[in-house]
Amino acid sequence: MSSEAEFESLKTTVGYLKDRQDILDCIQRESRARDRQDVEMIASCWWEDGVDEHGSVVTRAPDYAENANAGHRANFNMTSHNITNHLCELDGDTAYCESYVVGGLFWLDGKTTTIAFGRYLDQLEKRNGDWRIVTRRCTIEMSADTDATWVYSKNVKGFLKALWSKDDPSYERPIVSRPDGVRW
Repeated sequence: MSSEAEFESLKTTVGYLKDRQDILDCIQRESRARDRQDVEMIASCWWEDGVDEHGSVVTRAPDYAENANAGHRANFNMTSHNITNHLCELDGDTAYCESYVVGGLFWLDGKTTTIAFGRYLDQLEKRNGDWRIVTRRCTIEMSADTDATWVYSKNVKGFLKALWSKDDPSYERPIVSRPDGVRW
């Protein structure tokens, strides 16, 4: 194989890998943004003409961030969306993805946590070099309820507490260890 052919092959491979990483970053960033109630970051993961299907509720992208946040606030103290297995099929500037999600839902009663297992079935499009979600369908496959009171135990005392805002420690730059912050 000539140097030119090797270079072209390498360029193609790097482009493919970059697209795959940008797609996964978008899906993970969207989950992180919902766990922080960060409307701007959620919106940055969706195209304006996008649509989300969570059960029988279908929401257009311009309304999605506020509606998702309001739904979480109405039921939970905190959420944790965790993307695990991720499959991605590229077709030009369109991506078809299946991402497994494990969601932790800390109910308002402060005593119960539900762990829900499901998948995001996403179609993303690359427009002007940027990958964003156009369609999301969410499945739920199983759940488990558990006693959430462990977070109030001596084993957790002093750990940082997640916040539904940009006051969450994950927004801090630089990240510096210090004794302050909202803690259990």
